[in-house]
Amino acid sequence: MVCPVAAQWQSGEGRDDAARLSEICSLAEAIGLELRAAEVVTYRKMLPGTFLGSGALERFRVLIEDEGIEVAVVDHALTPVQQRNLERAWNCKVIDRTGLILEIFGARAKTREGQLQVELAALSYQRSRLVRSWTHLERQRGGAGFMGGPGERQIELDRRLIDQRIVKIKRQLKDVQRTRGLHRAARQKVPYATVALVGYTNAGKSTLFNRLTQAEVIARDQLFATLDPTMRRLALPSGRQIILSDTVGFISEIPTDLIAAFRATLEEVVSADLIVHVRDIASPDTEAQASDVLATIKHLKGEFQDEEEILEVWNKVDLLTAEQRRDLRNLEERQGAVAISAVEGEGIEALLAAIDRHLGRERRILELTVDASDGHLLAWLYRHGEVLERSDEDTVCRLTVSLDALERGRLDRLLDERPGSSLSH
Repeated sequence: MVCPVAAQWQSGEGRDDAARLSEICSLAEAIGLELRAAEVVTYRKMLPGTFLGSGALERFRVLIEDEGIEVAVVDHALTPVQQRNLERAWNCKVIDRTGLILEIFGARAKTREGQLQVELAALSYQRSRLVRSWTHLERQRGGAGFMGGPGERQIELDRRLIDQRIVKIKRQLKDVQRTRGLHRAARQKVPYATVALVGYTNAGKSTLFNRLTQAEVIARDQLFATLDPTMRRLALPSGRQIILSDTVGFISEIPTDLIAAFRATLEEVVSADLIVHVRDIASPDTEAQASDVLATIKHLKGEFQDEEEILEVWNKVDLLTAEQRRDLRNLEERQGAVAISAVEGEGIEALLAAIDRHLGRERRILELTVDASDGHLLAWLYRHGEVLERSDEDTVCRLTVSLDALERGRLDRLLDERPGSSLSH
C-alpha cells in the first residue's frame, strides 16, 4: 500500500534549504510513498523528548489528521524516545532519515552480499529502538526447566535474538570480504589498474559507467537507483586496460553504522588506484554534496597521501545555462577537473585522457635482467611499459624500461615469482 508522507527537517549549515527539502521528498518517493505535505521547520533548540516544540507538534497533528497521513518522515536523526513520542502525538508511523535510507536500501539490494549488508545495518538500527513503546516488551517469560527466577522480559529476549543474528551476519560478511580479497588478489595478478566511480547519489555515476563501458547498469533519475557494485574492463586511449567500478552513491548525514555495514562493498573504493569523483554540477547543493562524499571516503580510506588520488568530474553540464558553462570552463582548467555530460556524451574523450594521465604519472626508468626463456614477463614489459633499450645474451635479456609507478608495484610481484629475473641496482 502506498502511504502518504509528511516531511520536515532541520536545515544544515552550508546547505540549500530547497535542495535539502527536495532531497528528502525524493527519498520518500523512491520507496513509493505518496507526498501529501512537505515543510522546512526552523527551531532554536531541539527538545530531547519530542524533537519539536508543542506548537509545531499540534500543527502537524492537525495536518496529519486532516490529510489522513499514515507516515511522517523527519529529515533528522531521532532518538528512540523522540520517535516513540512523535508517534504517540501524531498517531501515525514516524521514521527518521536513517530509517528511510534503510527502507530504500532494503528494497534495492539485489545480491546476497547487499542484502546481508542491509540487514546488518537495519538490525543495528532496530536494536537501539527497543524502548518500551509497546506493552508486550514489558511482559516476562518464565524460567526454562529447572531454572528458577522470574525469567526474562520480552525486550531482553528480542535484544538477545537481534544480537545473535548480528553475530551470524557479521560472520557471513567476513566470508564475503575474504572472497572479495581473493578476487582482488586475482585481479592484481592481471596487470589492470582499478578505477572507482564515486559520488553523491543521483550524480550520474551509473549513466557515466554505461556510457564508458556500454554496460546496462540501471540508471534512473532517482536516488539510490543502484546499490550493488558493478565492474567492467575498459580500454583507455593509450591502450592501457583498466577495471572500472560503479559503487553505491553517498548521501549526507549517513550514519556510521551504515557505512560500516557497507564496508565490504566500499572496499572497492579503498583499494582503487584512482577515485573518480562524479559531481552533479547543476545542483545548487553541489559543494555541500562534494564535502559529504570526501568526508565519507576519508572515513573509509583515511587521509589521502596524494591529492591526485581523486579526479573530479563535473557531470550534467547539459543542464547549465550558456553563461554558467563559460564560467565553468574557467574553473575547470584551474582546478584540474573535467566537465562532462554523461547523457549526451560531451567531454567523455577528455575524461578518458585525464584518467590515462593520472594513472601514467611518475614514470620511472628501470634496469632489468630477465630470463630469456620467460616470454610471459617479456611480453608484459612490452605491453605495459616502454622498452628503451634491450641487449640479449646467452640466457638473459638486459632491458631499460620506462614504467608507470603504478605498474612498478605489479612488476615487483611478478619478479618475486621469478627468481631468474631481477631489477638491477
